[in-house]
Amino acid sequence: MAANGEAQTYNEVTRFGPNPPHGPDISGGHPPFEDPHIDMTSNEKEIFKYLLKPDDLYNEDGVYWADLPIMKRVKFVNKVNRQESRREFAAFWQMFKNDPLAPVGFYFRNMVLPGAGLGLEGYVLFSIGNVKPLFQKAFPDCWKSNKICDKTWINAVDYLEICGIIVGQILVGFIGDWIGRRWGLIQDATIMFLGLIMLVAGWGVTQNGWVICYAWSLFFYGIGVGGEYPMTATSGMENAVGSGKVSTREDRLHRGRKVVSAFLMQGWGQFFNQVILILLLLCFHHGSGNAPYSKVAAQWTYRVSFAIPAVGTAWLIYFRTFKVKASANRQLRLAKKKGGVTGYDVESLKMTFYYFGGRIIATAGTWYMNDVFFYGNKLFQSEFISVIMPGGTSIMPGWLYNLINVGVSLCGYYLASFLVDNKLYGRKHMQSLGFLMDFVFFIIPGTQLKYYTSPAHIKEFQAMYFLSSFFQQFGPNCVTFLAAAEVYPVAVRATAHGFSAAVGKLGALTAAVGYSYWSTQTKFWIVPWFGMAGVILNVLFMPDTTGLDLKEQERRWAYIRAGREKDYHGIAIHPKHLSLWERLRGVSKPYDAELDYKQRIEEMRGEWEERMQERIGEKEKNLEDVIHDDDDFDDNVSSYFKRSTKSPNLRGMENEKIPPAEGLSNPNGI
Repeated sequence: MAANGEAQTYNEVTRFGPNPPHGPDISGGHPPFEDPHIDMTSNEKEIFKYLLKPDDLYNEDGVYWADLPIMKRVKFVNKVNRQESRREFAAFWQMFKNDPLAPVGFYFRNMVLPGAGLGLEGYVLFSIGNVKPLFQKAFPDCWKSNKICDKTWINAVDYLEICGIIVGQILVGFIGDWIGRRWGLIQDATIMFLGLIMLVAGWGVTQNGWVICYAWSLFFYGIGVGGEYPMTATSGMENAVGSGKVSTREDRLHRGRKVVSAFLMQGWGQFFNQVILILLLLCFHHGSGNAPYSKVAAQWTYRVSFAIPAVGTAWLIYFRTFKVKASANRQLRLAKKKGGVTGYDVESLKMTFYYFGGRIIATAGTWYMNDVFFYGNKLFQSEFISVIMPGGTSIMPGWLYNLINVGVSLCGYYLASFLVDNKLYGRKHMQSLGFLMDFVFFIIPGTQLKYYTSPAHIKEFQAMYFLSSFFQQFGPNCVTFLAAAEVYPVAVRATAHGFSAAVGKLGALTAAVGYSYWSTQTKFWIVPWFGMAGVILNVLFMPDTTGLDLKEQERRWAYIRAGREKDYHGIAIHPKHLSLWERLRGVSKPYDAELDYKQRIEEMRGEWEERMQERIGEKEKNLEDVIHDDDDFDDNVSSYFKRSTKSPNLRGMENEKIPPAEGLSNPNGI
């Protein structure tokens, strides 16, 4: 929804006509022609200013926001945020006046549907941990004492689930960059649907056989879950960026919010899973949530709980097959076209590891630390519940406290979505703060565990538990998902995201294995330092893409692909948007705002010439086809121009004056 001023300027651009834009240099000439006798019109100046220096990134003097002194920067950012807030509120109010339910529909279309896959997988994955206490109560000889079931297979339930996710993240990330985003989305939903059917219908001649079937079903389902990570992140990112040559205001100001809003559906999946499990147990256990639990009630509870998301996943297959447009692959197609690649872009992958090796350390390393922390948070729950209700036999308190914890986590998700695009705070600061606060909330009880787990001080322990959950989401859990897609080029974005997420799941595997051998006190001594390691990795290697136009990042990548990294002078190498590691390596040295402005104008001239030549070629080709159809040239030319007005590609071109291409060039080759 563009503001009136923006829409008006856009109309001016569309009326600009076929005359070539004249790019000024500092002296008033026109590089590279240096013709002092021709001057730009005021209309051309406004157009270039609108296209190359939008008012949400540059002040009225044309200075980039990150180049402003700190106080002016704060003033500029706050001004833009206020204007954008007023614009969005006005749009919301107009939408509400036209139809009170329209804002709800807008939220579902733009936030819920893009994250539906993550919501469904969040429901199922966290259901595994929620139903385990029920299995231990209803099937104690199998799940608790391991008398009739192999303990290795009981533990394999967690291991195989994580292994399946790792396989999916790497495999589908590769497929997403090879075949396309849309195909990856459809494939993920299909795998998850089949996995849910296996979970609902899985059985065995013995309870151990059932456990084996259950573990392998989770492995298969996990492959689809793993694919959701790179596919949801990349498609959400590229839908926010748009498909044109010029970036949109929505991308520049709300790209992070769009991706995080999709990701937070994972939190809603956890919430609804816990609610539904509580309701199902009450239904099948005669309205009581207290032990003892019958095998029949446990079977009905967990099977129906898996059947519900199966229905939603079947609908997701339909939606992604018939409603998600092929334009979801547009950014990838454009990137491959520029690189002259038809299949998987192996060259870009090699160059990414060479030029962006520090970023890989950042996204993969911080995700690893985050997942150790994420699973570490679960140890709080068993501790304070065991103190609150010593010797309790009911699973309901654990489920209810988990429900509260998920609610607190959702607050963290939403606050992250609101602040992740704020240029004065943004991704990197949010992640550092989240890691640091989780470190604090683990190390404090770790040093005085007996004190905080005593009945007299359990409230303090509980507060730290909830706060650690809040900062987990309002920090590394959201930022790792966003940054792993945002800091890499389009051609390998899904692969890089999938690789980072897979390394993160190795952190989950580390936690799953370690917690089997570490005592509670040992856990509290070890886990906090993963948070501190996350802070260090984030500060050293993570670039800050808050406020960075992603199409500018693609422009930089075009220079790198062409072997001309030092010739790029734009904002993608501004020190604000680079990591400490990259700045120490001198990556930001070629940054030059004035030189970059000249280059961008010349690139626009080259792109304009290329488009006009394509249109001329298309027109000439159609004319030749008409001429060869009939010997009567005059009649056919007349008929051709009559028909051309009905063609979307040729409409209006019979009167269009095409300027000579002479003199126009693209010396930068971009």
